[in-house]
Amino acid sequence: MKILLLYEYPNNGGSLSIQGHLLHKGLLEHGVDVLACHYQAKKKEKEWCYKVFQPDAVIGIGWWADTPDLIYSPMDYKLQPIPWLLADGWVANYHKILSELPLVFTTSQWVIDTYKRDGIDVKNYEVLHVGYEASLFKPMPRDSASIRQVRKMLRVKEDEKMLLTIGGDVTSKGAQEMIKALAKIDKEYPNYKYVCKASGSKCARNHHKEEMQLISELGLDPKKIIYIEDYFHHDFMPYLLNACDIYAAPSRIEGFGMIQMEAMACGKPVISIDAMGPRDTIIHGQTGFLAKVASTVDLEEEWVSKEMGFDQPFKMKFDKHKTLAYRADTDELAKYTLDLLTDDNLRNKIGQQAAVHALDKFQYQNLALRCIKIVREKLNLSN
Repeated sequence: MKILLLYEYPNNGGSLSIQGHLLHKGLLEHGVDVLACHYQAKKKEKEWCYKVFQPDAVIGIGWWADTPDLIYSPMDYKLQPIPWLLADGWVANYHKILSELPLVFTTSQWVIDTYKRDGIDVKNYEVLHVGYEASLFKPMPRDSASIRQVRKMLRVKEDEKMLLTIGGDVTSKGAQEMIKALAKIDKEYPNYKYVCKASGSKCARNHHKEEMQLISELGLDPKKIIYIEDYFHHDFMPYLLNACDIYAAPSRIEGFGMIQMEAMACGKPVISIDAMGPRDTIIHGQTGFLAKVASTVDLEEEWVSKEMGFDQPFKMKFDKHKTLAYRADTDELAKYTLDLLTDDNLRNKIGQQAAVHALDKFQYQNLALRCIKIVREKLNLSN
């Protein structure tokens, strides 16, 4: 079987790029003939890949707005596209072609549910989770020099518990909900540091101002909530994750939750939200905790743009409101956080179970094998 992979190639350390890189690696290890190309490569480069490599299928990683690059482009050369899609809350365009393909992969069941809600025929949709490298993401001794140095760099004392949230902007990963939860338990358990690792984007910095205002309003000690904007290579992330005691990400929108899964692989209990992608990755009470949804962001209209395949920007009105984001219940977040902070046995048990769960369900080699099996069955490929 010959597969052309369209993604953010070569690997640049971003989540979609890592997703493609690990599938590429897994397919090669299982003997598949694979060629990779950037999904937005110049037309001539793609044409060369299509005509010279002549793949049996073209797997492209992105979201529905990437339909021209992931679907129409290979179809122009009479090749079979297989998009591997995520969701950003709703599907505004390309409904017909997204309903007609013989196979579409998604990163979670929630992505399928979102496409179905928005009028897509999902009969040929299959969940293909994102994988991880077990040789990189694994539990490391807390007292090792490498982990102690990370905590020292973050100004976390040896006797303090460290909570961690990572994201392009940590707000979308639920940082404000976690800050509110910590305010509820701060007097009962004050010996912690909450580390928020964000990018240096304008969006992240604007949200950071909101979080600093929230910290002030809640009367929390700002020294206990540490913001960092450094870029960390993906190979360093296991050390950062192993430095924490609890990984917290009750995300407002989450199509899968790759870092949550990697945190579990490192033996860390994960606190998240009982919605979207985390439902696929976290087993409540066994590998982490899922706080109930307290509220949703529901809209009756939303802006669309040229990047979404429309001629001009306009506000699209919905037949009925759509839920585009979620907010976790801060009382439940507070309870789960306090339980894990105060009970070392519980925290260690959940973390150990999380590592076993990740190893069993999310190794990239196993997910690549699942991909091969489904592609062969759906496209009737025998090679």
